[in-house]
Amino acid sequence: MECKASWDMEPNGDLIVEEKAVEEDKEELQDRGQWTNKIEFVLSVAGEIIGLGNVWRFPYLCYKNGGGAFFIPYLIFLFACGIPVFLLETALGQYTSQGGITAWRKICPIFEGIGYASQVIESYLNIYYIIILAWALFYLFNSFAAVLPWANCNNPWNSEHCVDFLNSTSWENGTVSANATSPVIEFWENRALGITDGIHNLGTVRWELALCLLLAWIICYFCIWKGVKSTGKVVYFTATFPYLMLIVLLIRGVTLPGAKEGILFYLKPDISRLADPQVWMDAGTQIFFSYAICQGCLTALGSYNRYDNNCYRDCFMLCFLNSATSFVAGFAIFSVLGFMAQEQGMSISEVAESGPGLAFIAYPKAVTLMPVSQLWSCLFFLMLIFLGLDSQFVCVESLVTAIVDLFPEIFRKKGRRELLILGIAVICYLLGLLLVTEGGMYVFQLFDYYAASGTCLLFLAIFEVVCIGWVYGADRFYDNIEDMIGYRPWPLIKLCWLFFTPGVCLATFLFSLIRYQPLKYNNVYEYPTWGIAVGWLMALSSMICIPLYVVYILLKTKGPLRQRLRQLTAPAEDLPQPKKHLIDLLGQREHFMQGCRSPAKEVLITTEKETNF
Repeated sequence: MECKASWDMEPNGDLIVEEKAVEEDKEELQDRGQWTNKIEFVLSVAGEIIGLGNVWRFPYLCYKNGGGAFFIPYLIFLFACGIPVFLLETALGQYTSQGGITAWRKICPIFEGIGYASQVIESYLNIYYIIILAWALFYLFNSFAAVLPWANCNNPWNSEHCVDFLNSTSWENGTVSANATSPVIEFWENRALGITDGIHNLGTVRWELALCLLLAWIICYFCIWKGVKSTGKVVYFTATFPYLMLIVLLIRGVTLPGAKEGILFYLKPDISRLADPQVWMDAGTQIFFSYAICQGCLTALGSYNRYDNNCYRDCFMLCFLNSATSFVAGFAIFSVLGFMAQEQGMSISEVAESGPGLAFIAYPKAVTLMPVSQLWSCLFFLMLIFLGLDSQFVCVESLVTAIVDLFPEIFRKKGRRELLILGIAVICYLLGLLLVTEGGMYVFQLFDYYAASGTCLLFLAIFEVVCIGWVYGADRFYDNIEDMIGYRPWPLIKLCWLFFTPGVCLATFLFSLIRYQPLKYNNVYEYPTWGIAVGWLMALSSMICIPLYVVYILLKTKGPLRQRLRQLTAPAEDLPQPKKHLIDLLGQREHFMQGCRSPAKEVLITTEKETNF
């Protein structure tokens, strides 16, 4: 009956009218778009994954967890989890040509919740990650002063406890009080943040930071407002400029006195540290943070590739580039820390910091000791801004892609995408104002520790590899990749999807729960119970999407349970099929449509099938 209904029409008139109607409908929707060339894709992914964590987190973790010995767990996690999941997400986007939600819907509808969970995490990142850019812009503007404002204690925001340790006689005589603070810390806490005594006291908005945040969002908006057409051009600069700055800072760092001691401290291996499970936990979480895994970004960026792009080779190249950047950044950072330790007569362990402590306390303090300190301060904060900028706008682009692909009939019309990006930017900016209040640093720490935590990412990774490896089928996905790139990937990747990656992720996930410690600010301020509860609600808001959607879609689908499960684990019929299976598929089609004997109809059916590939 379906065959008759499809083809029982006038030979000429009606058929032509229907085709025109379809064409007119399609003309209303704009093209989804593709990268102009491979370089745009590579630079976009590089800009996303190579960010602030490479500079301010990896070097600190390396020294803290055994120096050169840290590379052992790091490389194990890289090959067992990082590269396999990186390839999985990128290939998924390229194969389905869909964003972070609809890609999972097409592959395995019952696991569409993975897409929603990743976009919840992405939304949190879009709100709080850009705050770092606002801080960096604030420091950049202050770097143009004749004397760096954090170089001495002669400023209105300095307290009576401020001590310029380099020029203080009391420091030399050993008479410094226990409450003494440095001008760098006071500039950060009193001038930049105006920090209060706790999250219960948010205070007022720091309007200078609010304006810096507005500037950051304006820049971000115009980087992506035309989709991949604008993003692909912007990354030529934003993804390469930080490398120029890093090279300049590296050359400057290794030529400073004390640099050798700092680098040796960074790399000196301590094998005994490998017995500490926390070292392995740090290695795993660093891989997930640094490679932007389980955030939907890789799927979105991969979806704009040509179908025959060699995503397998790209993934290995990008992963090694990312890790190499982290390694080299350690030399740039610890050479400067070694210099600072020598100048102050302190051990390197006393001056080493990570995260915001490195970017806004340790390094600014180091540049005050250099000749032409304003120049080095400007270069450092420019590097931070561009490292964070492309990570930020690619995150926003990923969320926009997911929404547009979820509702194409609404947002793939002229002007709609720009309005969507504007709406997201405005909402995220207004929510971000909470993080630039006087108590905003406490809120920022909640977002960073819970909303986009390693625990959430590990939870998503487990379901991703189970979905592809066991439900959709690792062999079937290998067939899809082979169809795209022309050969089958390394067999070890499939073993990782099936066994190693879910096993390692599950073990690390459970360990993170067992070793959980409530958040503290500066290891001193303890968050109230309600603050910890808010943090866990943010963490659960993403993880709960997966089981909730499974329950929802099972209840929504009609039929016996076995039939529903079979239907909800079957991939979409419109997905490209590997070429080697086309003959079998066409044979089944001909057998199914035995009633359609018209030669003209057979030609039309065959042509329709061939033009999809």
